[in-house]
Amino acid sequence: MSVAAAPTEAATVPQAPRHSPRTARLLHGPILATLLRMAWPNVLIMLAQAASGLIETWFVAKLGTDALAGMALVFPGLMLIQMISAGAMGGGISAAIARALGSGDREEADALVLHALLINLALGLALSGLMLGFGPALYRALGGEGAALAAALRYSNVIFAGNVLLWAMNGLASVIRGTGNMLMPALVICAGVVVLVPLSPLLIFGLGPFPALGIAGGGLALVLFYFCGTLVLLWYVLSGRNLARLRWMPIRWHRFRGILAVGAVASITSVQTNVIIALATAGVASVAGVGAAAGYGTGARLEYLLVPLVFGLGAPLVALVSTNIGAGQSERALRIAFTGGAVAFLMTEALGLAAAFRPELWIGLFSTDPAVIAAGALYLHWVGPAYGFFGLALALYFASQGAGRLFWPFTAGFVRMLVGLGGGLLALRLTGSPLWLFAALGLGLVLHGTIVLAAIAKGAWFGRPALAARGTGAR
Repeated sequence: MSVAAAPTEAATVPQAPRHSPRTARLLHGPILATLLRMAWPNVLIMLAQAASGLIETWFVAKLGTDALAGMALVFPGLMLIQMISAGAMGGGISAAIARALGSGDREEADALVLHALLINLALGLALSGLMLGFGPALYRALGGEGAALAAALRYSNVIFAGNVLLWAMNGLASVIRGTGNMLMPALVICAGVVVLVPLSPLLIFGLGPFPALGIAGGGLALVLFYFCGTLVLLWYVLSGRNLARLRWMPIRWHRFRGILAVGAVASITSVQTNVIIALATAGVASVAGVGAAAGYGTGARLEYLLVPLVFGLGAPLVALVSTNIGAGQSERALRIAFTGGAVAFLMTEALGLAAAFRPELWIGLFSTDPAVIAAGALYLHWVGPAYGFFGLALALYFASQGAGRLFWPFTAGFVRMLVGLGGGLLALRLTGSPLWLFAALGLGLVLHGTIVLAAIAKGAWFGRPALAARGTGAR
């Protein structure tokens, strides 16, 4: 009797749940509601960061057109670093941790935290050295000269001296987001932005004991923001409150490879966007002068604003798609991607159409120079209506990070470069008018979004069999 009863008794012992409640919500919650619930803290934080950047630009504009043009020279490189550290490598970190948690392997998730921070610290130090050493040559190659070049170097040297802090802060935030926790990084960074908004003009113009540092003051304010954000996020991860903990684990190449396989390819996609804007700025400057370059740079800042806006959706998309793939729910992962892409398209297209119809409301915030306003308005007339496709491509890029399938976002980005930048610069040289450059840039955005959507819809992630089976387990 006792022998027969033993297996029955054992079978009734409750089993420990494989997933935490947070992970279970990612696997089984309603897709749109779950996505929006996870996205709103990120959208808030990205809007707050973008607003602080715009306010800083507004204050720098008070220093004159040369300072504004100098900031336009630095901004593509700065945004590239931010996009790679938060979006590209950040997506690789979040995706790796989310897949480990989705498969129920908490120890692997812990090990990935250490590996992620080592990668980001190494990259931050390397890029600081490169920008401090080769910044002058880079800005000259982009058309910088005279007072505009001097302003660019003053701003750039301060920013990139503290660049490793940006990488550390974004690495820690990505670790936390990989667990599905979007709120904690949002709270920390929003609190930092609240301090940054008054700190930036204080250091730019000076007050009382604070010296007037000019454009360098804006850079110093950002570095202080990165420092404080890093300290708070590091405390949160070390305290054990995060699902993935920072503790010493054996260093293994396969863990670096798991992050870099997504992050390195995604970094190339980030480079594509910034190369397009940087070289287009140089092209406009060579044909129409520094005022037109400042106008294009100011208009393109709105395009850059789309990146953090879609990142608000992108970070949840990485976590949701990765977690569901880790748990073997490929059909649900596809539905999540298409839902996120639709939401991103609607948001960014609305913003682009508004800018195209009333460009002066945007450009006029930063300058009254007729050349600046004319170039910026021309850019927004032609490129603004294509912003929805850029938002779509970005959302599907983040979802593809979660799937570990970045070939088509990578390829579509090169098509955008070929058509938008290559064709646009050729047209600029032949006609001498920025109009045709801007028209080509808009067409490149349309192709970018369309190609990625078509590729995923036709089975780029899992092949046709998975698509044919779509429709179950995705609610």
